[in-house]
Amino acid sequence: MNGGRVRDKGGGARRQAAEALAITALSYLASDAERFGSFLAATGIGPERIREVARERGFLSGVLDHLATDEELLLGFAREAGIDPSEIEHARLALDGVRHRTLP
Repeated sequence: MNGGRVRDKGGGARRQAAEALAITALSYLASDAERFGSFLAATGIGPERIREVARERGFLSGVLDHLATDEELLLGFAREAGIDPSEIEHARLALDGVRHRTLP
């Protein structure tokens, strides 16, 4: 699974791919109790509210932000998703509404 490539797509398609990647990332976090607990603790979201909060604007971007703050977590997710780790930053930009630009 490629997790949804973000580069070289139109604005709407890029955002959809970024959302798909963030959902894949959330699944990755939720698949391990320690990773998920760390995510919940960092965000202050209680497990009973995750479904409610997941509908809020900015949530998916926050999932990617969380991954980006921990290199080991980021690399583990990228490896499992079969993507280049830089795709996380591209997805963050797409979700934040920043026009696509070339990143190193």
